[in-house]
Amino acid sequence: MPRPLVVLGTSDPSTVLRGLEAALAGGPALLPVAEGAPALPTPPPADVPRRVALVVETSGSTGTGKRVALSSEALLAGAAATDAALGGPGHWLLALPVHYIAGINVLTRSITAGTTPVFVPPGHFDPAAFADAADRLVTDRSAPNRYTSLVPVQLARVLDDERATAALAGFDAVLVGGQATPEPLRERARSAGVRIVTTYGASETSGGCVYDGTPLGPVHATVDDGELLLAGPVLAEGYLGDEERTSRAFTELDGQRWYRTGDAGAVVDGRVRVTGRLDDVVISGGEKVPLGAVERIVRGLPGQDGAVVTRRTSGEWGEVPVVVTDRPLDLDTVREAVGAVLGRAARPADVVVVDRLPMLATGKPDRRALRALVDPAT
Repeated sequence: MPRPLVVLGTSDPSTVLRGLEAALAGGPALLPVAEGAPALPTPPPADVPRRVALVVETSGSTGTGKRVALSSEALLAGAAATDAALGGPGHWLLALPVHYIAGINVLTRSITAGTTPVFVPPGHFDPAAFADAADRLVTDRSAPNRYTSLVPVQLARVLDDERATAALAGFDAVLVGGQATPEPLRERARSAGVRIVTTYGASETSGGCVYDGTPLGPVHATVDDGELLLAGPVLAEGYLGDEERTSRAFTELDGQRWYRTGDAGAVVDGRVRVTGRLDDVVISGGEKVPLGAVERIVRGLPGQDGAVVTRRTSGEWGEVPVVVTDRPLDLDTVREAVGAVLGRAARPADVVVVDRLPMLATGKPDRRALRALVDPAT
């Protein structure tokens, strides 16, 4: 028997919180949608399979829209695993959009802990507003811990603000995910007394399910032909109305269901190491260049923790890496640093300095916009 699907705007996170509470209790399933966000080509259905409690719309790395269908069991398994990993339930500060899984997870963890989350006002992230919200986060004996979840660019902005940094240092744990967190940024946080926990996961795994390289309790990781796969009770049901895509992304190996992440990686002594997207490789002068590896080196340079590496068509080389940054960066410096580690073919062909990097609502770089910026012919 299906259940109705309710579409809610996200300008008021408290409305989404109430809708999620109802969905987890067996009421109508929830689809949170940001006002003004581009609509997917097909409208959402009026109802969904009974097991589906939450639907998350995401463009994915390819830009092709999809609706990830998640069960209550998956969401609650993720919340329980997070509590176990962090040291128990707590009070959460929400600083992320609630139409994305990381924001929804803050609400889910609050619901299971029986606590009321404090919201940073939606919109452009402001460190002062974050500090104000942290001041309103009051704990109690039943859940004395204080938690929040950020993306790297938010963490960097907080660390640029003295008051916000002091507030962040008062949290028992700060989850940082959505993209790789550069080591210099992690070191800045540690030096400021901030306990960060880097997370890895996707909407298809109910959000972050690998903390500091270690899969959460019920989660398993393996590698198949160079691709990282994840399994466990946190996996999504699949993609709503798209059986073909579901069958490509979710597979069965040795009697267990796995999600194909699309990331290249390794699992060594139980620890996960992600090396980049499998489809994020350019052929430059006949050599394969992983843009993610180039980006990690660039972000390790002083002041470049937010730099992005994209591709540009080249009549001579086929494609070449290009760095886009909002801070001054000398091309010779970056070419030397990259070439010393990855070889001549990986050296960026150009550095494009912009006033402000185009970002998605998640806080991730808008890579399609960046590609169009450096390669208008695409």
